[in-house]
Amino acid sequence: MSIDWYPLFNSLRIAAISCVLVFFTGIFFAYWAAKLPRLVKGVLDVVLTLPMVLPPTVCGYFLLLIFGMKRPIGIFLLRFGVKFVMTWYGGVLAAAVVAFPLMYRTARGAFESFDETLAYSGRTLGLSNTYIFWRIRMPACRQGILAGAVLAFARALGEYGATSMLIGYTPGKTATISTTVYQLWRTNDERGAMFWVLVNLAISTVVLLAVNMLESRQKKAVKR
Repeated sequence: MSIDWYPLFNSLRIAAISCVLVFFTGIFFAYWAAKLPRLVKGVLDVVLTLPMVLPPTVCGYFLLLIFGMKRPIGIFLLRFGVKFVMTWYGGVLAAAVVAFPLMYRTARGAFESFDETLAYSGRTLGLSNTYIFWRIRMPACRQGILAGAVLAFARALGEYGATSMLIGYTPGKTATISTTVYQLWRTNDERGAMFWVLVNLAISTVVLLAVNMLESRQKKAVKR
């Protein structure tokens, strides 16, 4: 049986790029949210974590409302040759939106547990806020941040609802592991569907083992 490996390649590509995007945006919003007043932080949390509680198909519908080919933003982007509907990089957008809350919440928790006396000590020594952030705060929070990045990658890899709404399923173009499983099952190709289920299961197992390892290291670091 000849196997088309494009769904695996496309899924890994979408997950990796979206993970990079949510890594930096998640850290940015988490860092500033941790410093905001409680009321403002609560409102911001609701807005930024909505994709985590909304059904993925609803997220995909909202993305279509914003970036659809007949919507103002979609029409504007099309002038520059950019469209997110029925393209693989539209899958990056959908996966990033759904995976962002995991990165944001995990990073925010890591920043909130940071001992601020370390930052105060750095300032008394004349260190800049940039130096303190990258050389003191980030290393101290790295285990939690890395765990968030791994979870975001896993969420993006397994995304189906928003992805199928925005980019659909086109073999060799927009197909992912999740959409391929559905299409094979729909056409009664249970053997092919099971193959991709096992591939996804293997990758997810490795990801979860990595998360557990990072959490274990973080607990050991806290005890020290």
